[in-house]
Amino acid sequence: MHQFWSIVQVKEFVTAANICTYDIDLVSGRYTVDGKSLMGIFSIVPSESLELNIYSDGCDAFLESIKKFIV
Repeated sequence: MHQFWSIVQVKEFVTAANICTYDIDLVSGRYTVDGKSLMGIFSIVPSESLELNIYSDGCDAFLESIKKFIV
């Protein structure tokens, strides 16, 4: 997943994530944060890319809503 570049992008991602009923994590290096948490995302050190972990099989709508962030 691509690195976030602005506060607006982080808010957009978190809004889309919070619609989901399943857990979503973002991983940056050795740090893992809740993908539904603004504070969590702002607390990680951005790297070249972030790993996205989705704990559901039915996440197509979420992936469609965040496709501009996926590399």
